[in-house]
Amino acid sequence: MDVQIILGSISDKEIARKSVDVLKEFGVEYDVAVASAHRTPLRVEKIIEVAHEKGVKVFIAIAGLAAHLPGVIASKTVKPVIGVPVDSSLDGIDALLSIVQMPPGIPVACVGIGRGENAALLACEILGAGDENMQEKLRKYRAKMADKIEKDVLAL
Repeated sequence: MDVQIILGSISDKEIARKSVDVLKEFGVEYDVAVASAHRTPLRVEKIIEVAHEKGVKVFIAIAGLAAHLPGVIASKTVKPVIGVPVDSSLDGIDALLSIVQMPPGIPVACVGIGRGENAALLACEILGAGDENMQEKLRKYRAKMADKIEKDVLAL
């Protein structure tokens, strides 16, 4: 398994779906779990442990409000952790700040509020650091986006 996605709440499933859609498109093995950093901390630890046993390379953590889930995961692994803040209160700014303001030594990457697809793309870029095939998939993905913009311009 390459990527472990952990949602802090089932209410975050639409954001997780964005990540899953991208990972499927890129042929990345993934697993999805729900666990709260505050309400089910032992479950979070078990998910991380099992993910390590399965050879996980990157974690994606989706969380709102206090959004401690990405930081808790980062404290338990040396694998990259990508946080996705959820717009659940204060327009998601509270979650964004909770994720990006990690203390020195325990970094968490952070994408925009609700940007599950960008978290998956960043995970693919991390996986692609040593994988030319993944890099080529990413180049083709970007070319397809550029082509769409060119077609949109012609439609004006």
